[in-house]
Amino acid sequence: MMPAARESLLDAARAALGSRPWSAVRMVDVAAAAGVSRQTLYNEFGGKDGLARALVRKEADGYLAGVERALTGPGDPRERLTAAAEWTAAAARGGVLVRALLTGCWSERLPAPVLSAVPSSCAVPAQRRADGPLPSPGDLLATVRDRAVAALAGPGATGADRAELAGDCELVFRLALSCVAAPPHGTGLAGLVHGLLHRHQAV
Repeated sequence: MMPAARESLLDAARAALGSRPWSAVRMVDVAAAAGVSRQTLYNEFGGKDGLARALVRKEADGYLAGVERALTGPGDPRERLTAAAEWTAAAARGGVLVRALLTGCWSERLPAPVLSAVPSSCAVPAQRRADGPLPSPGDLLATVRDRAVAALAGPGATGADRAELAGDCELVFRLALSCVAAPPHGTGLAGLVHGLLHRHQAV
């Protein structure tokens, strides 16, 4: 199958999830919305569980790509870290699967695939990747923290500098997630991040 058709199927599944619980999403409806046969969908994903894993993997990849864009965008290190924190909060507010991935809170409306790898007999490389381990909230936090350190640490940073920066980055991303549950007033997330970083001089 062409990658574009796989993306269309994943987009159709995401749209279906927006209007009904995952338990009520039917493969035949997803295939019809994407303009392919149900058999093609099964060939691509193996079944509904495979589709769920692929959808969750796509959401995780999209979130991490947004973090990377923020961390490598314009601005000084504090501005880029703030942008990554704001993206984290926005992605979690705007996407139920991203929020579940980052918090570990999977509602009954959502698919809840096991995070460990599952046996895969699918010949499609993208599905074999989706059938591999899915990230836990701790995995995602560690990934964005490490990417932030890699993007923001100066060329002369020592091991101690990097360790301090890693601690600050983790605090910033945890702060961003707390703002999803309890949105801040006044200065917003950016103000909170700047206040935190003002007291911690690693960034």
